[in-house]
Amino acid sequence: MLKVAGILLNGFLMALQELKVNKLRTFLSLFGITIGIFCIIGVLATVGSMEGKIQKEISDFGSNSIYIDKWEYTNSSDYPWWKFVNRPVPKYGEVAFIKERSSLAAYVSYFNSITTTISYEDNQLSNVNINGVSEDYNNIQNIDIAYGRYMTDAEFKQGSAVAVIGFENAEQLFGNAERAVGKTISFDRKNVTIAGVIAKQGSSLIGGVDYDHVLITSYRFFASIYNVNATYLDPYIMVKGKENVPTPALQDELKGVMRQIRRLGPTEEDNFALNDISAFSDQIGGFFGTVNIGGWAIAGLSLIVGAFGVANIMFVTVKERTSQIGLKKAIGAKKTIILSEFLMESAFLCLLGGVIGLILVWLLAAGLSTVLPFPIIIAPGVIILAFSICLILGVAAGIIPALMAARMNPVEAIRSK
Repeated sequence: MLKVAGILLNGFLMALQELKVNKLRTFLSLFGITIGIFCIIGVLATVGSMEGKIQKEISDFGSNSIYIDKWEYTNSSDYPWWKFVNRPVPKYGEVAFIKERSSLAAYVSYFNSITTTISYEDNQLSNVNINGVSEDYNNIQNIDIAYGRYMTDAEFKQGSAVAVIGFENAEQLFGNAERAVGKTISFDRKNVTIAGVIAKQGSSLIGGVDYDHVLITSYRFFASIYNVNATYLDPYIMVKGKENVPTPALQDELKGVMRQIRRLGPTEEDNFALNDISAFSDQIGGFFGTVNIGGWAIAGLSLIVGAFGVANIMFVTVKERTSQIGLKKAIGAKKTIILSEFLMESAFLCLLGGVIGLILVWLLAAGLSTVLPFPIIIAPGVIILAFSICLILGVAAGIIPALMAARMNPVEAIRSK
């Protein structure tokens, strides 16, 4: 154990000495390693953080959920757009039929939305999305309430003038989001009491419901204000499956249920779309997998260049230390000791390049996190992977020079001085 520690320490000191004596040469040789590690950690951290943000946003739509709409979200078929336009929109009354006839659905909710202006005293906010939803909405969507409460079942059934408001809307109307609870706001000649404030969500990367700038109320109250049969509205139904129910099974059952509700004959085509939310997650995973491959390709080229640079340093180092190697072997140093020392020095040089690359990525991540809608997180696993690559490259780059040093004849090596 002491011998191994001595070899490690000696290799580390020799690497520092090489850096101190030949700063520019060492830096230029390590530049490829630094750029390669910068690319690896930078791409994996950025892509991983972005994918995590998008996957969370997809999960907020509802895991194991099907959206029943007249539109097909992925448009993967050759169905003509004009047929989509002519399809009937989902109706609120279909929610009850789905609940009654579906054995695999845990929750079913209706969603309708309109954009208008809301006001409180002298303050006004324009382009606010008023969402009318049914009882199961918060069981499908991930809605966290920061202040106050969500609407009760009784308020849904009675169509009470109660709503929950988005965090940014509350901040702009009341100056402080917490003050919104219990206040009465108005829109389209109707007053509504704020029961709760939705927790701040931040910017979305994939669209969907912007919960920071929304007002959610019961569908019955929504229907008492607006003409829900208007053609400019685009409602849909959300269905969440029961635990351990596969999404394809839920989708197949809903297809049969909807054909029954719409009274479609065996030869008639579907006039509705069943959009699988989990399919978006798979597509996103595949896309980011391709991006990661591109990042690895760029990093791989840099690392190869860096490895040749380190190998060049080690060849020069062996030549410069030929007489020292001869003296060590003359006083009894074994081949394995000489070999290990040079391999450790090569590995430490590569690790040093990796540390510089990590510092650069950390600075970049800190800067980008302030401007991007998501924080860039450097996972410990990515750091371990990067340094493992540095260690392997260091050993690979130094193996030939180290073997040359270990096989030197001590007499000839001393005479070379």
